[in-house]
Amino acid sequence: YSHLDFIKDKIRGKLPLLASRAFSSSARQLKNKVPESQKIFQADNGLPVHIKGGTGDVLLYRATMTLTIAGEERCSRCISTVQEDKARST
Repeated sequence: YSHLDFIKDKIRGKLPLLASRAFSSSARQLKNKVPESQKIFQADNGLPVHIKGGTGDVLLYRATMTLTIAGEERCSRCISTVQEDKARST
């Protein structure tokens, strides 16, 4: 009986125990947060759904709108510059 056999026996003894703990019904259960979210987003408070999530959603919405408007303005400026250059060259 060697040292290596001793280690193998220890591993074999613990492996089924670890596997049974991993799939045990007494393992920590995750809390279902869906009903809470449904209450928040289905509440009739006059807010659009994209800002019902709170301050983070409002900030994200405003940042998105700001970037969208700035991008549209930049694209319009580039298109008008190209049109002016084309008009000058003809």
